[in-house]
Amino acid sequence: MKEGVVLLIGRPNVGKSTFVNNVIGQKVAITSPKPQTTRSPIKALLNEERGNILFIDTPGIIGKAQDYLSKKINERTMNVLHEKVNIVIYMVDHTRRRDFEEGRVLGFVRQINKPKLLVINKIDLQEKSYLPQYKFLEDEFPDIYAISAITRKHFKPLLDKIFELLPEVSESEMGDDPIYPLINMDSYGFIAELIREKVFLKMGEEIPYTTTAIVDEITERTKKITYIKARILTTEDRYKRMIIGHDGHKIKELGSMSRKEIELAMDRKIFLDLTVETDPHWQEVYYK
Repeated sequence: MKEGVVLLIGRPNVGKSTFVNNVIGQKVAITSPKPQTTRSPIKALLNEERGNILFIDTPGIIGKAQDYLSKKINERTMNVLHEKVNIVIYMVDHTRRRDFEEGRVLGFVRQINKPKLLVINKIDLQEKSYLPQYKFLEDEFPDIYAISAITRKHFKPLLDKIFELLPEVSESEMGDDPIYPLINMDSYGFIAELIREKVFLKMGEEIPYTTTAIVDEITERTKKITYIKARILTTEDRYKRMIIGHDGHKIKELGSMSRKEIELAMDRKIFLDLTVETDPHWQEVYYK
């Protein structure tokens, strides 16, 4: 049996979370086209007959982190780089130009003295490609895989290589039977992430950076219905009004979308009590 830890690192929006969700076969990380979607490292376990792979999905490294939240996201990613890992996946998006941010990520990857796999994502998108800008990496990475995280294309050869590189462990050395999938997040955190994802997907470009979601209560009201009280926090009253929308239309839409996904994840009926609050200091409070 094989067992080990695989660290995913890359720029924001290269598709790390989509890859983890699809390789696990269940949603464990939220996704959206906007940067800063993943704000904390997420650990999820793939358990199969060959063994266990613990994937660590890191927030994308932000090239020029100037605001408090961006600095904290980078800090959390840097902390993960010091954890014990067996393999590093350096994921790049060939549809985006190489820039300072990519160079910074590569610099961190070079500092990790572990086997490294270069994964080129989004090969399903061919209309715009800057692949020649990444050609030089072939001299540095002996193992290169081109995949589509969203369509699961070419996952098998990548997973085969990961299992080949992972260390052998005896059954006595392996941990207790894992929860499938194992996620380093409780129900409160996971539900809050699902709500935050809906804000990212439905609101404009500016609002997601100023918002987060907090779950305050999860209570089983009956055998069939779970009550969840949650808040969307934003930094200014003008953003609060935009999230609520005219006659409360937008917050109702966000609540409905969130409730449906939570019901799917929990496999039971949900009553979601969702409100919006203004808190200019939520970043300092919840991202210490």
